[in-house]
Amino acid sequence: MRPSTTRPILLLAILLLLFAGKLLGQIVPGGYDFDMQEDDMGVGSDIFDDFNDNLEETQILEDEQFYHNGRFYSFAVSLGITDFDGNRGLAYENEHPSYGMNINYFLDFQSSFALGIEFSRHHFFLEEAVLRHGNPKTNQGVGLVEVDMLRAYFSNRYYFNTANLGTAITYSNPYLTARFEYWYLSNEFVDQSKEPDDNGGGIGVGLGGGLEFPIKLKESYIGVEFLIHLVNFHDKWKEDYRPLEGHDFGYDDLSGSGYSTMVSYVMHW
Repeated sequence: MRPSTTRPILLLAILLLLFAGKLLGQIVPGGYDFDMQEDDMGVGSDIFDDFNDNLEETQILEDEQFYHNGRFYSFAVSLGITDFDGNRGLAYENEHPSYGMNINYFLDFQSSFALGIEFSRHHFFLEEAVLRHGNPKTNQGVGLVEVDMLRAYFSNRYYFNTANLGTAITYSNPYLTARFEYWYLSNEFVDQSKEPDDNGGGIGVGLGGGLEFPIKLKESYIGVEFLIHLVNFHDKWKEDYRPLEGHDFGYDDLSGSGYSTMVSYVMHW
């Protein structure tokens, strides 16, 4: 009875071992179907792969378009006007035009950086004595004061994307600009050789915008730029020109903002 019972159990054990071996062969690395796992993982990773591919293709396309249709460098010479408000505006008479030049480097279709200089001349006339200039006894002023203003600046421009707008707007190339400026101001007392010149510098910013109209695409343009200048001049809060006691002529200070409009001939490469 015992030998006959052992044989079926032995056969069952052999079958179980064979089945277990086959199952184990599927679990170990040599027998596991990693293609399915890779496919499953690929479902999640394809999203990012496709995104990166599209991003790279878009960037390459933009670079190619900029290379073929964009502007790389420009040089501009400018003429215009510079004016002031506040007490400085009341004191100054402007001697137009103002002069300027700049070099511009384009990063892409919509942004560029520039280095430039501008110069303007003004004057005012002290016909009566003021707090620190002139003869208070006779109330005789120092006469003509010639003012020269030279400013150097670094600027950034942002050009609007006008591709989907009307032709007139598209070809006007509108932009916004911000400038970091250093102004050097010289006051020369022309009628009084003994009066020392009053010279000094000031840090400021220029904010505004402009338009560029093509004469020949990618080669030459006419530009118009409008700016407000906020400058901390060395004589901004000086009391040198305050009225004498009992007199009305003079200026409590020389505060005030500057404004400029410049028309430029722009050459591009």
